[in-house]
Amino acid sequence: MGGGGGDYERKVNPEEEILAEKEAQAKLELERAKAIRRNLFISFASEDIDTVNLLRGQAKNERSDIDFVDRSVRDPFDSKRSDYIRQRISERIRQSSMTIVYLSRDAANSSWVNWEIDRSIELGRKVVAFFSGDRPPNQMPEAVTRHNIKVVPWSALAQQIEPEQ
Repeated sequence: MGGGGGDYERKVNPEEEILAEKEAQAKLELERAKAIRRNLFISFASEDIDTVNLLRGQAKNERSDIDFVDRSVRDPFDSKRSDYIRQRISERIRQSSMTIVYLSRDAANSSWVNWEIDRSIELGRKVVAFFSGDRPPNQMPEAVTRHNIKVVPWSALAQQIEPEQ
């Protein structure tokens, strides 16, 4: 018979073990959050604010595949000067990793939606357009067509959102 030392057990401090487990779990959560959280600019016609807010709320739902930091302008700028408004929106687009465009009849006729798409492209941001419901609207913003922007339903938007660079 050989061997020995079978009765030797390394003594582990339970507090250190718990701390190590929590640290490993926190690292995993941080990595998961980094992998899926995105900075998005949402372009939409002001008439669609209620629908966009509803979609924002759905994205915060725990079961949603979309997790993002909304870099959109929440409140209209208190200015009639379009240069000022463009400057502020450009700042928001720069803070974003990509732009998503909510498509509707009003968005199709919005000069601001077209400008935001063009500006996003100029700043090197990926742009994806999305719609709610079963079908996209009959009319698209001119910039969606001109830039050949991909159009997807809300349910498929998560697959189009790219990881942060």
